[in-house]
Amino acid sequence: MGERRAVSMADVARLANVSSQTVSRVANGETSVVESTRQTVLRAMEELGYRPNSAARALKRGAFRAIGVMTFTLSTTGNVRTLEGIVAAAAVHDYAVTLIPVNAPSQDAVRGAFTRAGELAVDAVVAIMETHLASDAPAPYPPGFKVVVADSDDAGDRHPVVDTDQAAGAASATDHLLDLGHRTVWHVAGPESSYAAQRRRDAWRARLVARGLEVPRVLHGDWTPESGYEIGLRLADEPSCTAVFAANDQMALGLLRAFHDRGLRVPEQVSVVGFDDVPEAASYIPPLTTVRQDFEQIGRLCVEQVLGQVRGTGPTTGTTLVPTQLVVRASSAAPGRTGARRPRRA
Repeated sequence: MGERRAVSMADVARLANVSSQTVSRVANGETSVVESTRQTVLRAMEELGYRPNSAARALKRGAFRAIGVMTFTLSTTGNVRTLEGIVAAAAVHDYAVTLIPVNAPSQDAVRGAFTRAGELAVDAVVAIMETHLASDAPAPYPPGFKVVVADSDDAGDRHPVVDTDQAAGAASATDHLLDLGHRTVWHVAGPESSYAAQRRRDAWRARLVARGLEVPRVLHGDWTPESGYEIGLRLADEPSCTAVFAANDQMALGLLRAFHDRGLRVPEQVSVVGFDDVPEAASYIPPLTTVRQDFEQIGRLCVEQVLGQVRGTGPTTGTTLVPTQLVVRASSAAPGRTGARRPRRA
């Protein structure tokens, strides 16, 4: 038997007893079709198993109604929740989202991802570039692409950038602990390759320096609870450590477990503040004081700005920072509320 012929728009028009132009208007979601006619056409499409050729429709109207999202990884809270925000905002505008993985933080990998984007049915790209590239050169965003960059600090002079106000969030976490009376604040930073981790670390240090306080050595984790736990075991042996600002909530969770295993009470003997405000943060033991990021707003702004470029009305450069909010819960308190830290173990 030969291969079955694909159902055409003309087939639908014959069954529905309408013109092909009417079928086209229904397929494109136009509102100029009488409702009874639209329902007749939709029933004919369903009966015949007709599926509109989106590529042909896009070529005709010059748009695919799809946004490509580039990312190095979906293993981090920030990337996943930013992607969720983009998908939700795209749906409001009746746009689909196509994920374009970038297999390594290198210029060649980013360039290859844009090559793939050019071959896919997407109108524009949101690039979640949270990691420094292996070289010092800026990311190769090719000319001609409609691009908005999320979570980066090296593209604002070439493309619009949307990001959390990382510095203000880290400063608010640090000031919160200092205002409680802690003499200094230790910091568990994210990976050195991360833009967000760098900005949070720099803001933490700047606040301590501005207030004339000791700046403890930076301890780098990898965003995971396991790395926070290992660092927490070391901090448990630091008698001067009464307050810790962790660069994300997962590492803060590891700190809480490490302090519990070493017999240190939070917040009575050591306070902990995180960053992100993941949905589980309020259920940590104790509930975690943290910095809330508005990922929904980040996703919305990324989509609005990139669609603005598609329509010729959006910004082509500049950085938009989304404010953070300090959420105070039970993991932070004044130092020494019910007891002093244990001395360093021999």
